[in-house]
Amino acid sequence: MITLEQVEKLRKRANISYDEAKKALEETNGDILQAIINLEKKNLIKPPAGGGYYSSKESQENRNQDDFNQAEKDSPKKEYGLSFGELVGKFFRWCGDLINRGNRNHFVVIKDGEQIMTIPVTVLAILIIFTFWITIPITVLGLFFGYRYVFTGPDLGRKSVNRAMDSVADAAENFKREVKGEKSDGENSDN
Repeated sequence: MITLEQVEKLRKRANISYDEAKKALEETNGDILQAIINLEKKNLIKPPAGGGYYSSKESQENRNQDDFNQAEKDSPKKEYGLSFGELVGKFFRWCGDLINRGNRNHFVVIKDGEQIMTIPVTVLAILIIFTFWITIPITVLGLFFGYRYVFTGPDLGRKSVNRAMDSVADAAENFKREVKGEKSDGENSDN
């Protein structure tokens, strides 16, 4: 069945009437390209300028090359189009940005409301990566000895992050009280 869209496309491309376009499409069972070829053969339309021709079959190689060329025009710098040097440069810029953010934010250790130590998050990350078997246990033990940890800085100094740190410290404090056998109001449970 021939649609109005097909007739309109052929009419615009071949610059013919609706009736001629419909008749040509009916002869080719709706194949627009074949209809253009038939119209050319009947000298009802002129072939393309420059000696070109229409073909109903296109090689897969040409189609793939056309798709690649179109993709390059649409987006000249896709990820697959970057050279190795550009990828390495992009990676080092990302690392530099990450280190810069880590240096702007700090990990603060507090005991009884007094600031004991402040270290950049970059240093903390390096300690956790290379000496996690020492850093993590010391940090957890610090919670049981009344130390609190806070992040400060433009990226990590948010209330939500520090609220999470406070809840961990409160959980450690509650666990410590339970182990000692104290009630939540501070009285000893042995009485």
